Amino acid sequence: MIIGIFNNKGGVGKTTYLYHVAHEVASRGKKVLLVDADPQCNLTAYCLRDSAVEEAWAPGVGTSLFINIQPLHESMGDVLDGAPVQFNPKYPNLFLVPGDPNLSDFEDTLGDTWNRARGGSISDLRKQTGIFRYIKTAAKKVGAEITFLDLGPNLGPLNRTALTSCDYFLVPVSPDLFSIRGTQNLGRKLVGWRAEWNVIRNAGTNSGIEMPHGAPKFVGYVRQQHNTRNNEDGMTQGWRIFGSRVADAIGANIVGPLGPLGQVISWQDGGFDLGSIPNLHSLVPYSQEARKPIFDCTGADGLRGAHLAKATESRDLFDHMTRAILGLEEWHLAQSLRS
Repeated sequence: MIIGIFNNKGGVGKTTYLYHVAHEVASRGKKVLLVDADPQCNLTAYCLRDSAVEEAWAPGVGTSLFINIQPLHESMGDVLDGAPVQFNPKYPNLFLVPGDPNLSDFEDTLGDTWNRARGGSISDLRKQTGIFRYIKTAAKKVGAEITFLDLGPNLGPLNRTALTSCDYFLVPVSPDLFSIRGTQNLGRKLVGWRAEWNVIRNAGTNSGIEMPHGAPKFVGYVRQQHNTRNNEDGMTQGWRIFGSRVADAIGANIVGPLGPLGQVISWQDGGFDLGSIPNLHSLVPYSQEARKPIFDCTGADGLRGAHLAKATESRDLFDHMTRAILGLEEWHLAQSLRS
């Protein structure tokens, strides 16, 4: 299954969340594939040293997402089948398809070919499905059971194609006005994209091209980067002002539009809050420099005293979300067997 991690607002800790949850899911025996579909490549920089990033971008031999779809971009062929890379020896079942700034160029191609794909043009159908088809190939190559797709903070053609490729998506949010405002257009956009993608799918029915369903289901949201206090909500008063608005905003802007289309996962508790990650402050730079999760950082990575204890305890913050994703995978497999 493919899960997109997305918010139309940047700076909400999306990549940090994804990086840690992916490691935690992998630690529980699942084969996990990370795909960096953000031209800013923050996830790639978190996973790989600079020399490895340069290798991933090398023309003809690189492993980046763009390298594997470049023949499509240049109208010189179809997607390649380059293998994802392992990047953390402690997690041998965790893999990465590196990002690439050149994805910005492919975004222009996706914008130009969307309407022609609606008309059934084979070459344009291939371009619109290229990311999806490569991700499927890459996941099969490493035997990935769960694929996470890291997306940039916008609603442009690249993210339209990437979200169309997903089975599910979840939304990290910070308890601030701008993060909440970032959810406003998402549900409406997904409704419109689904209607347009249905036209494209129908146009490509007899094309022989594997196509995604184009109807990703909303899994829930994760509250991030709030400052903590010893009160019921665990937030400072200022952050609670916006934190209390998150559930209503998600309900109105995402659940409301997508629910009638069957694009919302129904949890037993009836809610969509997958948990919260407080502001971990200086622990994040230590983690980024070490290229390892916060909960794996030690004194060898520069941590001392209270920092070291807090780093070890941080694993518990991701437990609820990890169990939710593992439960979602079980549900997804059951649904697949029924269909």
